[in-house]
Amino acid sequence: MNEQTIDRLIDLEEVMRQVGMKKSKLYAEIKAGRFPAPVKLGSSSRWSERKVQAWVSQQTEQAAA
Repeated sequence: MNEQTIDRLIDLEEVMRQVGMKKSKLYAEIKAGRFPAPVKLGSSSRWSERKVQAWVSQQTEQAAA
């Protein structure tokens, strides 16, 4: 299996670490439609690492423009 086809589901702590946001800000961005929503797995929430990384890339591109 190619590494590019694998998309890990990451927890809130990892998302906050990758994007540098606190929980309340992150959920406000999700509610406003500006950040990828989590996938619900029972009572847990997980995020697509690929979508989080794409969001980070988009923010970096916008900041450079």
